[in-house]
This record gives sequence, structure tokens and C-alpha cells, in this order.
Amino acid sequence: MVGSNFGIIYHNSSAGGGGGGSSGNHGQSSGAGASALGDRERSTPASHLSDFMSQLEEYTPLIPDAVTSHYLNMGGFQADDKRIVRLISIAAQKYMSDIIDDALQHSKARTHMQTSNTPGGSKAKDRKFTLTMEDLQPALADYGINVRKMDYSQ
Repeated sequence: MVGSNFGIIYHNSSAGGGGGGSSGNHGQSSGAGASALGDRERSTPASHLSDFMSQLEEYTPLIPDAVTSHYLNMGGFQADDKRIVRLISIAAQKYMSDIIDDALQHSKARTHMQTSNTPGGSKAKDRKFTLTMEDLQPALADYGINVRKMDYSQ
């Protein structure tokens, strides 16, 4: 049986007479078998991390390394390892993707409300959406970024 507590997975051993009841050790077994199991579980995250870091060298993010390095240098961060720069590029790409996806959801909700209020509104499935400030503003507000239109009367 596998249980989970804050990301820690405990495996109950079928040997040793517990009979399936809870013995209070939350599935942690004792003896030499536990240390071998613990060593294997400890090495797994490290191997995943090393695999991920090696994949970063081969992956090309949408934001070029030169652009990311430029903005990191403007912020006072000097990174010699290109994997770190790519990791930050991927994080920025994910952040931008989430914001744009939220703006798309706002746009779909807004256009759905507009077409449902008008009689005979078009229901085209292959509709193209345009990113507008009207949709981007509430999406950015969800992430704590306040954007206002410039006052043109000045």
C-alpha cells in the first residue's frame, strides 16, 4: 500500500506480522531493508535533476539566451552557466504562457457574453482571437500586475 504525506511516500512491507493494520510507524520498515529502500529513493530525485539539467543543454526556449542574459545583467545577475540562463528563460516562458492563456479565457468569456446577448450571434468554432488590452488587463491583474491605459487628453 502506498500512502502520501507532504510528498513523502511510504511503502508498507508485506513481511512481518502487522496483518494490514496500522502499527503506528506509517509504513516505515526497520532493519537493513529500509536503508536500501531509502538509498534508492534518495538517489531518484538526484538522477531526475541531473537528467533535467542535461536536457536543458539541448532544449532551445522561445526566449533567446542572449535576451535573457541581457535582462539578467541589467538586473545585476551574472550567470556563466548557460543552463541557468535557459532555466530562467523557461520559467519566464511559462509565466508568459500562463498570462496569455488567462487572457484567452477572458476573451472567450467576453465574446460568449456578447454573442449570447445578441439575437442570432455567430457560433463559429474556428474563430480567431486577438489579444487586446481589454482581455490582458484582468489577466495581468490576477498576477498582481496593474496596467492602465494612458490618458490621451493631456
